[in-house]
Amino acid sequence: MLCLRQVGLFTLRHYQARTLSSDLLLSQINSCTHEDEVFSLVGRNKARLSEKHVGIALNVLWQLQKKRPLLLRASDYIRNHSQFLTLCVLAENKVEHMEDEAIVDTLYSILRLNVEHHNSLAGVLVTEAWKRLERQVLYYCALLSLPALSKFALCLYKQHRHFSPVIGKVAHVVDLKLDSIQDIRILSVLMISISDVISQSFRDRLLHKAGQLLEEKDEVHFNHAKRILQFLQNVNLRYHPLIEKCNKIFLKCASHLDIHSISLIFGLYEQLSFDNAEFRLVAKQLLSETIDDYYDPETFAKLFFSLGPIAGSKVRERLLATAVRMAEEFSSHQVLVILKTMQKMKCRNSHLLKKMASVLHKHLDSYHVLQLVKLAQYLVALRCHDLELFAKLKMLLFGFLKSSVIPADIAAIIRVLATLPSFQVEEIVINKAAAVLPQCRLHHLNCIATTLVKWNHYDQLHWQNSSELCVKLLQKLNACGFQRLQKANNLNLLLEELTHTNGEWFEEVLSEETVAVCQHLIGQITWANVLQLSFFLIKTNRRCPSLLDRIASVTVENMDKIHPFEIYFIIFLFSALNYDPPANEKFFESCIQYLTSNLSCFETHHLVLLGHVLVVAGYFPPVLITKIFNVSFLSKLDAQLEVLPHTLKQRVCLCLMKLNRAVCLECPEFHIPWFHEHYCQRVFRNSNSRINPLRQRVHRMLTEILGGSHYARISVRTPYYYEIDFECVLDENKKPLSYMAQNIALEDVEGIHLRHDIKDEGRKVLPPGAQRIALEFLNSKAFSKDSRHLKGEPAVKKRHLEMLGYRVVQIPHFEWNSMVLSKKGEQLEYLRRHLYGIQ
Repeated sequence: MLCLRQVGLFTLRHYQARTLSSDLLLSQINSCTHEDEVFSLVGRNKARLSEKHVGIALNVLWQLQKKRPLLLRASDYIRNHSQFLTLCVLAENKVEHMEDEAIVDTLYSILRLNVEHHNSLAGVLVTEAWKRLERQVLYYCALLSLPALSKFALCLYKQHRHFSPVIGKVAHVVDLKLDSIQDIRILSVLMISISDVISQSFRDRLLHKAGQLLEEKDEVHFNHAKRILQFLQNVNLRYHPLIEKCNKIFLKCASHLDIHSISLIFGLYEQLSFDNAEFRLVAKQLLSETIDDYYDPETFAKLFFSLGPIAGSKVRERLLATAVRMAEEFSSHQVLVILKTMQKMKCRNSHLLKKMASVLHKHLDSYHVLQLVKLAQYLVALRCHDLELFAKLKMLLFGFLKSSVIPADIAAIIRVLATLPSFQVEEIVINKAAAVLPQCRLHHLNCIATTLVKWNHYDQLHWQNSSELCVKLLQKLNACGFQRLQKANNLNLLLEELTHTNGEWFEEVLSEETVAVCQHLIGQITWANVLQLSFFLIKTNRRCPSLLDRIASVTVENMDKIHPFEIYFIIFLFSALNYDPPANEKFFESCIQYLTSNLSCFETHHLVLLGHVLVVAGYFPPVLITKIFNVSFLSKLDAQLEVLPHTLKQRVCLCLMKLNRAVCLECPEFHIPWFHEHYCQRVFRNSNSRINPLRQRVHRMLTEILGGSHYARISVRTPYYYEIDFECVLDENKKPLSYMAQNIALEDVEGIHLRHDIKDEGRKVLPPGAQRIALEFLNSKAFSKDSRHLKGEPAVKKRHLEMLGYRVVQIPHFEWNSMVLSKKGEQLEYLRRHLYGIQ
């Protein structure tokens, strides 16, 4: 009976469609150029309106609005018109007779006209479409085409039905038809719509399909690429291959991007921890040319967010001045955007900050808890001095703390309260933290523990027995952390928890146990999680041979599955820790061959970072070295450095200098000149380094050992700008030579030509058989955690100093600070033996 009824309804709809194809009224509705014409026709022909008339009329109303600029649309007028209500009632009554795609079109039209999501017509249309979708799945019949399915899915997404069973039905249909989807627009809409109800394996199939379609299509609209990024954001996945393809589309379509698109792309990149200097340069040029076109607060806030961090000084000042003038007009969300961007810009404009603080007073009550947390972070970072604002902020945060039951929110509030000026901790904060501990993830436990330690250290716990309570809570925190680690049986989930977990408490209490758990789960290490595991080991600075060996073997076996940029971070781990896996040559050569075959995947500044990491490991790939030390490459790098974040820019410049130094010293056959003289002079001039008490004490000891202060130099700057703690010279009989007596010309070290512009004026040619000694004190940063193994950078420095003619004496902190050397006499003897090479 059900099948017969469906056949009957289909026949009826088909017949009506055929008879109405030449319908005069239908033609009149389609010919309307204003909403009042549509309403006039509806008012005069109520009795004649069929379900097709109604659907077309609602669609025409939306199409008329779509053609107008946003500010000129009349959606409110349409929704409140009596004939619109008539159309909605008629549509509800005739929904069963509508064609499948007409139902979806009608739903889409009324939602675009901004009807309420709980509108009765919207509910009826969703229900009817759901029924037909279920029949499609049940009888394997094609009732909804793929374009209609994507439009329906988008409607559900706009209604925030992210976890609705009907979205599950849509996902099931997509799963069945995925191979037949050839339109990236349809796929991208479906992807963001079903992103909350898909499995990991289905997610991977969608990513693979999207990558295929982006690769195959010559012309892809930038909106489709934006939706792909939104999908990645929804599923919390940083998938480099797809992000890069989307970025190429944005660069190709750059001339069509407006401020709304650019700000959205920058926001998505921020969420996905992705950055692209080329896109920054394009955006900077586009937005700088149109800076005077943005007068309303909404678009200016987007301009400030997008252009502020990459603008030159003149444009930056104009942006700040405009923000001050417009401050009173900003909404609560726009104020957050401005403050967030000021923090990114490291902006200390006190006038603008005062204006923002003044505006915030009227907006504070409108923020939800996590917005208040962010707001507090921005104000503290920007050094706001509005104590009244902070007092209101504390009161609101304290209120949320009392009422909240969500562990993440409670941990975030407690963490940010600790940063606010003059905050006095109340006992309820400690009790609230204690109550939520068993439900906390490692990151939340770390937030609470770090805050407790800070409060206790700065004596901010003032009630009776406060220290005792704090100690008990820290003990409970430690126990909860250990229990959570002991229960861990899935490496992927553990690594996900560890992503944002760092700090002193974690390092001291849980770091070692966490590495042990990772070792226990070593069989779960795959090509898909070696990057996250590498990040964790880099962060903890721990040299765990079993994990490192497993990472190396998995990487070599699955090289073609891992993105080249991810290989960079894996190599960084081995290079930084100065660790050689069992098949060391094979590991590095395989990685280098793969990387040099895919250099196009790297941005200009990333190639510099890659080159430096390889040099620390002792490798100088000719293809990479010659590519970097090329005039056109360095010119491109200079341009991109202008738009990089300040910290990254400094790091890239430092790595380029170190790379230049290493190539000059170790690979003179490349004939690369040393061109960092002025850079190094500027860095040393701005460093303002002071001689610390340890150096002063050791210098006095060296004076005593060598027989005078003129026999040892302190804080010496070598050729190629290494700084060493102490330098002295012993003759062939191991007698110290006075620096005041050395008055001879500068020497060249054998095999290394020292350019005259980099020679240290204190460096003189030594008498035959004499030896220059560099004495270096190595603190804990020179070694991996709980290890006596030298890390990569100090090892390279030793290698280079030896090439410059030094005998290098390195004094590890664990020897100098040991009980064996607790007395001055023992320290003097230790220094004497190392200086004179006595075993």
